[in-house]
Amino acid sequence: MRPDDGSSAPPSHTFLVPAYGNSPYLSDCLESLVRQSAPSGILISSSTPHDGLFELAKRFGAECHIHGPNKGMAHDWNEGLAQIKTDWVTVAHQDDVYLPGYAERVMLAAQQAHEPSMVFTNYAELVGEDVREHTLLLNIKQVLLLLGFLGRREISSKWSKMNCLRFGCPIPCPSVTFRTRPGQTHFADGYHVNMDWAAWIRKAEEPGGFVWVRDTLMHHRIHAESGTTEGIHEGHRTREDLEMLCRLWPRPLAHIIARTYAIAYSSNES
Repeated sequence: MRPDDGSSAPPSHTFLVPAYGNSPYLSDCLESLVRQSAPSGILISSSTPHDGLFELAKRFGAECHIHGPNKGMAHDWNEGLAQIKTDWVTVAHQDDVYLPGYAERVMLAAQQAHEPSMVFTNYAELVGEDVREHTLLLNIKQVLLLLGFLGRREISSKWSKMNCLRFGCPIPCPSVTFRTRPGQTHFADGYHVNMDWAAWIRKAEEPGGFVWVRDTLMHHRIHAESGTTEGIHEGHRTREDLEMLCRLWPRPLAHIIARTYAIAYSSNES
């Protein structure tokens, strides 16, 4: 994190908001970003812009980057990330909401850590107007993180970082802020839903610590049109989970873990 020298230097953190179509929740997401207690840049990136996107960006003081063609989510994210000029970035999902202290707490954690490559927080599920902090999925993810961190706020060894990811992906993508590296492709093509899990595994193999802020600082919206719910219904989640687990375990054991992990996603059906 850049030191605060009292100047008007640009913020060291940017929210990247990949926008798809005309989401009814995008304005709520952007409003939560401009209400942060510590200022951050906001960049909307889209390969499927709607007519009012530029007006919406102007309303919330966000930059807008339009690109094409639409080659999938990972490509869209990487295209947006290539425009980021700050040291740290959060890929803010357009349906989600960030609590006012998110950016400040995450940047403070990054500043206090030894050599972090990414910082993430806890999250709650947002279903309509209801906030759910304890579901089967959330509880399982907490257990996996506790087993990986073992009481520490930062883990740096490859073994510890991989240990968080061996039984599933407990690190919630929209809550993650990671260090940018010019020219680096952060998310691999070929995934519908697990591009984040694959990215965290790659980061676990690289130098740099994972930092866990244990407070709930963002809400992940669950609804029928979300990418997560769509991925479950269309079978992408089941197939890609098994593919990822086969990278980490012998195939027979990977099948057992995948079947167990799939049960937790029942909360996305609600």
